[in-house]
Amino acid sequence: MTAGGPGGASFVGRGPELAEIGRLLGTARVVTVVGVGGVGKTRLALRAAEEAGGSFPGGVRLAELAALEDPALLAHAVGDALPVAGHSARPPLEAVIDGLRGGPALVVLDNCEHLLPGCAPFVDTLVRALTELRVLVTGRRPLGLPGERVVELAPLPEPDAVRLFADRAAAAPGFEAAGVETAEICRRLGGLPLAIEMAAVRLRDLTARQVLRGLDDRLRHGRVPQALFEWSHDLCTPGERLLWRRVSVFSGGMDLEAAEHVCAGDGIAREDMPALVAGLVGASVLRPCEHDGVVRYHLQDTVRAFGRALLAASGEEAALRRRHRDYYRRITSRAWAEPSGVAQRSWTERLRREHSDLRTALDWSLREPGGAETALTMIAELLYHWSGHHLPEGAGWFDRGLAAQTDPGEARAHGLWAGAWIALLAGDRATAAARLEEAGAIAGRLGLRGIRGHVAFLTGMTAVRGGDLRTGMRWYEEAVRAHRAVGDPVGLALALSRLALANASLGRAAARDLAEECVALCDLYGEGRHRAYALLALSISAWRRGDTRAAVEHGDESLRHSALLDDRLGLGVNLEVHAWFAAGARDHERAARLLGAADAVWAAAGSRMGEFGYLSRFRDACVAATRTGLGEAAFRSALARGAAVPPGEAVAYALTNRPPAAQAPGKIGPLTRRETEIARLVAEGLSNKDIAGRLVISQRTAEGHIEHILDKLGFSSRVQVAAWVNGRTAV
Repeated sequence: MTAGGPGGASFVGRGPELAEIGRLLGTARVVTVVGVGGVGKTRLALRAAEEAGGSFPGGVRLAELAALEDPALLAHAVGDALPVAGHSARPPLEAVIDGLRGGPALVVLDNCEHLLPGCAPFVDTLVRALTELRVLVTGRRPLGLPGERVVELAPLPEPDAVRLFADRAAAAPGFEAAGVETAEICRRLGGLPLAIEMAAVRLRDLTARQVLRGLDDRLRHGRVPQALFEWSHDLCTPGERLLWRRVSVFSGGMDLEAAEHVCAGDGIAREDMPALVAGLVGASVLRPCEHDGVVRYHLQDTVRAFGRALLAASGEEAALRRRHRDYYRRITSRAWAEPSGVAQRSWTERLRREHSDLRTALDWSLREPGGAETALTMIAELLYHWSGHHLPEGAGWFDRGLAAQTDPGEARAHGLWAGAWIALLAGDRATAAARLEEAGAIAGRLGLRGIRGHVAFLTGMTAVRGGDLRTGMRWYEEAVRAHRAVGDPVGLALALSRLALANASLGRAAARDLAEECVALCDLYGEGRHRAYALLALSISAWRRGDTRAAVEHGDESLRHSALLDDRLGLGVNLEVHAWFAAGARDHERAARLLGAADAVWAAAGSRMGEFGYLSRFRDACVAATRTGLGEAAFRSALARGAAVPPGEAVAYALTNRPPAAQAPGKIGPLTRRETEIARLVAEGLSNKDIAGRLVISQRTAEGHIEHILDKLGFSSRVQVAAWVNGRTAV
């Protein structure tokens, strides 16, 4: 967490306030920084949290609440700031509390003023449940809690205000920090940091005297910062003014693509958008920040509020809201339609970045007459987003969407089966069963065979979760037939992977054929999520027939896929399976640590094994053997050490720190057989397209394999891979 100014600018002044917050955090459970808009509450809180971080071994967590428009989602928004809370099936408040139990922690709740009625009881519940927790809040008013300590943030004193102005204006030609106009500008602006920054950047185009004159004209008719916004708005070009009000429709940040799709047209040419965005950045209206190599632009909350007032007065708010919704509708549609291995990770990360605007789009669509069907379609297309990262929130969206869209058509049928899946993950089998019954009836009446396949699969999952594996397998077989008949490769891969795992648990030879068919199908279509479960089935099947080498190879590849896609269910089962391998090799210390790491994943998810509860008997045998091998005290100690390891480190531990198995025939070094095959084709000089054609896989799958090869070998080019292969295979 960084606490500097925009674009990495320096932090100016506030020494006494920082010292006071630091002192109060040592004794008070809740510290609230209050002040008018633009006075610098957020920047001060972030800097204070950064300086106090060493006192909180449980971590410092920031929840930015300015973009949150629905108070009912407060606990979900705070849970987003925790590593695992969003994966949990438990109520969001309970998940947040459990996510903060790792020792003294500091939670920063930034911009709470519009959520005050919900924030106060929420914070009170947190600090009562967690005696070591400290909460640092920013807003325009205190929460009003017993024991809350309040720091009232005044505007900057004149010397610091002048320093801030000089720092932000330093790039202006001929600027003299000691000029009399500088101090007068800061006085006119009342020492408000946001106002000072917005005025300072105008020295690129105006003299200090002109800035002062413009402020005087505006301040006769209004108060800072409203008058400053109006003046800054007047100085913008017509296109920049239009863009300012339009970008205010975004709740979180946006990139250039989003700005073009939502804001261009009707006065803004798409080709002019980069220059207009740059103009608003130069005016300190938009603040750029890089995320994963993509520059995103953010509005400070008071600047956004000014823009939204302009938007509401313009008469185009409804049209902009609809364009905003339609843009995110295209995003959810593309994310749903492109389930390839490489793309899945990219879409997962993108949807997480866009989460606040997805919320805004869904909420508007559900409130807009005629928007319920679009909203429910979007909610259903976000199935993996909800199940992987926002399970309780997703359950709430399905409740709202299905209540709003009651027309018994294809959109409702899709929403029903996807909503049944979320209900199952949340442990609500009764709701899942009711939704599946209705979805099946709609699908039967309308002849929606693909949806009937999903209903069959989820009916099977419901039976399996209820402990009836044999019935569940019969439904999985029905799902395989249905998806095969309609040519749905993703649905077929899903059903094949679960059927293969069930057969593997029973030691049936059919598991291998089913899993290999699933892997081949996933390779053909570039699907990664279900491929990981098929590999897990191959791993368990090999382990059950005593082929430890193949079991480890398939298990390692499955674990890498689960980690790459941030699939916590797959991660938990994989860690369990790796513990079984270690116990079988009598490496009891390692087995216990892996069991502990799996326990931590399951605790975060709120249940153990999920739909794979039928594998628990193997875990029980592993626990018994490990406890016997280590003794009770050593077993508990190793289990605790494993549970304390973050998921990423647990994956690395599972993939290393063990005696190397004998090299499998046809493999080179750390590569799997498939990766070895592709590496050799690279060494022959084949392109990605040629490799895909030779192996009858998609080009995207070939590209994904090559990425894994480069990552495993620590290389950056195909030339290095070719040289390495030729060196390893030379006689």
